[in-house]
Amino acid sequence: MERSTGNGGDVTTTEPRVLRQEEWDTWYGSLVRAFGGVPEPDEELALFRELTRFDRSIGVWEGDACVGTAGAFAFRMTVPGGAQVPAAGVTMVSVAATHRRRGVLTSMMRRQLDDVRSWGEPLAVLTASEPAIYGRFGYGAATFELGAEIDTSRVRLSAPPGTDDVRLRYAAPGDVLDACEAVYARLVPARPGMIARQPGWERLGLLDPESGREGASPLQCVVARRGGEVTGYARFRVRPAWEQDGPRGTVVLDALAGLDPATEAALWRFLYDIDLTGTLSVRGRPVDEAWQHQVSDIRRCRPALRDALYVRLVDVGAALAARTYQAPVDVVFEVEDAFCPWNAGRWRLSGDAKGASCERTADAADLALSVRELAAAYLGGVRLGSLAAAGRVREVRGGALAEASVAFGSDVAPWLPHGF
Repeated sequence: MERSTGNGGDVTTTEPRVLRQEEWDTWYGSLVRAFGGVPEPDEELALFRELTRFDRSIGVWEGDACVGTAGAFAFRMTVPGGAQVPAAGVTMVSVAATHRRRGVLTSMMRRQLDDVRSWGEPLAVLTASEPAIYGRFGYGAATFELGAEIDTSRVRLSAPPGTDDVRLRYAAPGDVLDACEAVYARLVPARPGMIARQPGWERLGLLDPESGREGASPLQCVVARRGGEVTGYARFRVRPAWEQDGPRGTVVLDALAGLDPATEAALWRFLYDIDLTGTLSVRGRPVDEAWQHQVSDIRRCRPALRDALYVRLVDVGAALAARTYQAPVDVVFEVEDAFCPWNAGRWRLSGDAKGASCERTADAADLALSVRELAAAYLGGVRLGSLAAAGRVREVRGGALAEASVAFGSDVAPWLPHGF
C-alpha cells in the first residue's frame, strides 16, 4: 500500500513536532483525507496504529488541526552482499490540500532526514504515490516491480526437473503463518531490497477486508512441501466470472515465495491450473522472476514494469561501505547533495565481493553525480552506465564509469516484497 503524498514550497508555516499517542486518530485522519478520504477497514486501521512508531512520527499542526504527517519505521534492509542495513522506512507522508506550497513537506523532510542521521541509520527508503515528489530530497528509484495479466487459457507453462516432487495443500492463511514467515525469512538475505519482518509485520499479509476484494473470494493459501519440509507458499484470491461460452474467472495473486526453482514452478503451475479461470493477475513481482522464461508466449502475459522502492543515502560513506561489489572497484565520487550537505564532496570507494570502505578524500574525482543517482544505483538494479547515458552521471577519469557500473551490479534484481 502506498502511504505518501504531498507537495511543498519555500515558506514554512509551522515546525514539525513528534506525534503524541492521543493525537493519532486526528493525525491519521488527516493522512486518510489526503488520500481521498475513504475510510480504511477497521482491521487495517488497528494494525497500522499498532505498528506506528510514535517517537519516529511527526506532524505539522495549526491549533488542533493537523496539516502535515510523516513517519519512519525502523527497518533492516538487505543490500548487495547479504548484509541487513538499518533503514528508515518513510511512510504516512501527507500535506493537507489547504496548505500546499507553504513549505510543509520540505520542513517535514528536513526534520525527518536530520532525525534519521541522528539515529545512525545510513539509509531512508519509501514508496511514492507520485514519483516526481521525492527526487528533490535526494531519493532515487532503486527497485522496479513486474505486473502481468496472463492468459492461462492460451499460455502454457513449462516446469524444471523436480517440480513433480513438490506437494501442495490448502491451508487457512492464519494457521500456516509461522511456516510461511520462516520461508520468507530464509529468502531475505538473498535479494537486495527485501525487508526483514519485525514482530507485527507478518500480519500485513493476512489483511483481508471485504471492501478490498473487488468481487474476489476471501484470501486463500496453499503451502508447498518437499521432502517433508515447507518450502514455499502462495496467497491468492479467485474472482469468478462467466461468459456465454463458459467460465472466465481470474486468479489474483497476493504473495508467492519458494526456496527453490521446483517449488516456485509448482506454485505457478497450480495457479495456472485452477478450475473455471482463464486469467492470472500478477502485481509487484521481481523483474527477474523465472516464470517469464517458462511461459510459451510472453506477449499474452502482458508484462508491465513500474517503479517501486525509492532509496536515499543519508550517510554516503556508511551506506557504500555496508554493501559488497561484484568486481573490484577503486573510484572517487564527487557527490552533490544540497539537501543533506554533510554528504557533499569527494568520497573514495574501495571494495570487492568481500567488503568495502568509503572515506572522505581530497583526491581528484573520477565520477561526478548527485546523491539521487548514487541512491538509484545503490541496490544494483539501476546501472550507473544507464544514468550516465541519460546525462545524470559525468565521467571525469576515462574507464571509471565502466569499472563502477559493473561493480555496483547485482546478480539478483533488487525487490521490495510489500509496501509500508
